[in-house]
Amino acid sequence: MQRPYPQKTIGILGGMSNRATVEYYDAINNLVNQELGAWDIAETLIIGCNFGNIEYFVRQNRWQEAEQYLIAKAIAAEKGGADILICMSNTMHKVLNRIEQHLSIPFLHIATPTAREIKKFGLQKVALLGTKPIMSEAYMREKYEAFGIEVIVPSEQEQHDVDTIIFDELVKNVITTGSKQRYIQICENLRTRGSQGIILGCTEIFLLIQQSDFNDLPLFNTTELHVKAVVESALSSAKTIS
Repeated sequence: MQRPYPQKTIGILGGMSNRATVEYYDAINNLVNQELGAWDIAETLIIGCNFGNIEYFVRQNRWQEAEQYLIAKAIAAEKGGADILICMSNTMHKVLNRIEQHLSIPFLHIATPTAREIKKFGLQKVALLGTKPIMSEAYMREKYEAFGIEVIVPSEQEQHDVDTIIFDELVKNVITTGSKQRYIQICENLRTRGSQGIILGCTEIFLLIQQSDFNDLPLFNTTELHVKAVVESALSSAKTIS
């Protein structure tokens, strides 16, 4: 094998939250090691955000400031040597629709690999869980709808509960039986409304509920699918080492 092994450097907009960033980093490296074996892992560049800033922007609806903050981070990732860029927060994709105008490297949207996986399952109607902006606003639903997928969301009270558990528990790596049961109940309610599957549209939700918690209701883990897609890109389109 050529050394150094030629692979693209994966730029990661991280810190949203630190828990999700740890999971992304481990998952990317584990998958690359499965592909390459021995001691090989991915080449990565993590540009960490202060989650306190992110929480403030989201809950205070300061989206213009959030966009300026993340675009600056994205530019720093490219300048630092990233060959491809991902943002490991579903929520913050709200301000990244125009990110490629500021970059010369590709940006892999988190919804794209998930939508493709849903289409492979042949599903027409799925439910979307995530933070309040993900569920209550259209920007993420529209990404899935562009693939011909109908998306429904929880009720207003259910959205409140899902969002609160994410911010007050999951991002702090707090996992409770009561919160797990509440999520399962919400997913079952969505099933009764015709949902054929559930998008885990927050990168910490898989820490709380897994496929083993449900019978015949597919879960689409955006973290896992995003990782698979970016690793495939990094390894199949390896840059030439001069």
